[in-house]
Amino acid sequence: MSRSHHLRNLSALAATAFIAAAAPVLAAGPASAAESGGCESATVQYRIVGADGNVVGADWTSQGGFHQWDTVPGTVEVRLAPDQSVGDGCKYPVSLAEYTAEGSTWYTSGHQAMVDKATVYLTAKDVAGADDAQRTWQQLKVKSPDCYGQIDLYGDDVTYDGGTGEGHGPLPYEPDNIMTPYHLIAAWNGGDKECTPSTPDSPTPTPPASAPPATPSTPADSTPPAEESTPPASPKPSTTPPTSAHVPPLKATPTATPSPTPNGGKQPLAETGSSAPVGLIAGGAALVIALGAGGVYAAGRARRS
Repeated sequence: MSRSHHLRNLSALAATAFIAAAAPVLAAGPASAAESGGCESATVQYRIVGADGNVVGADWTSQGGFHQWDTVPGTVEVRLAPDQSVGDGCKYPVSLAEYTAEGSTWYTSGHQAMVDKATVYLTAKDVAGADDAQRTWQQLKVKSPDCYGQIDLYGDDVTYDGGTGEGHGPLPYEPDNIMTPYHLIAAWNGGDKECTPSTPDSPTPTPPASAPPATPSTPADSTPPAEESTPPASPKPSTTPPTSAHVPPLKATPTATPSPTPNGGKQPLAETGSSAPVGLIAGGAALVIALGAGGVYAAGRARRS
């Protein structure tokens, strides 16, 4: 084999080694490490339970809508409907709220005022199954209204009392068509008398005695005032607020405690997209290039000699 042919072989070998070492570096792209696995919405079932522990009316149901109560739903049992896949870290808040109202239906409810509220959180262990007869379900209890009122079952933990700030929302108000609570599952209206606002226990002041006012004289040419026009009645909404037993999960679901890692808890570069051992590959490539250059230099000296 001639020296020139030997030289070409060494050069080709060095170039091939360089490409093989550098290819992983050039081809390495960002790797996706995000895992979806979020909590999905779930279907809630409920039933009304009387003071004796027996079911009042229909058994487990997801039927929504507005109902006129025969028995005030002071205690409501809730669960997640069967045949649902619920993650271990998923939570579903369900609340029961009682309001006083100005009438016994949604259309006559007018101004409402919150009286009581209860919230529970449903998880995977609250999904209905084959052994339902032996299970105890979570309960929501509120005070029983003694006047016109509305009771709402809804799928979040917000307090719709008209307050401001985190965890509060607007009061339901039929004349302005404020349809709260949101994520309403079902509602009940009823009552047979007006709600009397509470008054402070203070004596009523007696006005001071005064002389009767003189009777004013009527002008001779007085003209009666023009008739005032009656303002049109506010249009009523055509439907009641929408209801659905399909409720979203709790927004702030606690994350699982991460397992210890050999990197002191820091995420390694291999999990963030820079996963290739760049330094090791680059060093190997440099070594191959140096060896190839040395071979080319030695071959050149041998040919000159």
